[in-house]
Amino acid sequence: MNATTRERELLETFVALSDTLVVDYDVVELMQLLVDRSAALFDAVSAGVLLSDADGRVEVLASTDERAKLVELMQLDEGAGPCLEALATGETVAVTDVRTVRDEWAGFRDQALSLGIHAACAVPMRLRGQTIGALNLFRARPGEFDAEDLAVVRAFADVATIGVLQQWALVESDLVRSQLSHALDSRVVIEQAKGVLAFRHGVDVDAAFALLRAQARRTRAPITEVARRVVAGDESIDAPTHA
Repeated sequence: MNATTRERELLETFVALSDTLVVDYDVVELMQLLVDRSAALFDAVSAGVLLSDADGRVEVLASTDERAKLVELMQLDEGAGPCLEALATGETVAVTDVRTVRDEWAGFRDQALSLGIHAACAVPMRLRGQTIGALNLFRARPGEFDAEDLAVVRAFADVATIGVLQQWALVESDLVRSQLSHALDSRVVIEQAKGVLAFRHGVDVDAAFALLRAQARRTRAPITEVARRVVAGDESIDAPTHA
């Protein structure tokens, strides 16, 4: 990717992340945009987002693929890892070489290495002291993360955080809690739909997710709405074609 193309894509991403004041705004769609663009622009093989609600429930809300999802789920299961530390502290956590992490992150290390991940960076999603999640980038080789790239990743995370919270800024905390919980519940429906499509078409879950997103784009419907239709028995999504 040349410099001009990258600069254009960075600007387009900021615009897309900022464009959240629309009818039927979908938090899951915003988070998916965030991970997809971040992985593509910052040399990551995978990316994911953890989101926490007001009750402390933390879920994987979006991921580029099953690799990112598995690494993040493992951290939730173990209760330890860079993504959870970024969420807990509100500070960026960079792991330049997964093999050298501290002992309490051994579960993260083993899972990451088994999936070909050798470096990670977890950026908190926060606004004025409130941290609601973490944007996590995973790389296939060890090494430092470029300081300028990290500054842009943090900006992406900040804009996305505003996008999540701005609609709820003037409402009571109970409604904020219910909105965040709704976003997490939406992800459960998407995972169910992926399983349905994978079984129906005999494909893996990443391919099933691609089918789901393609249908959402074709119909201009929120991905959560498409997922609910699939789970309810809608069989209108075509199987992928193979060369």
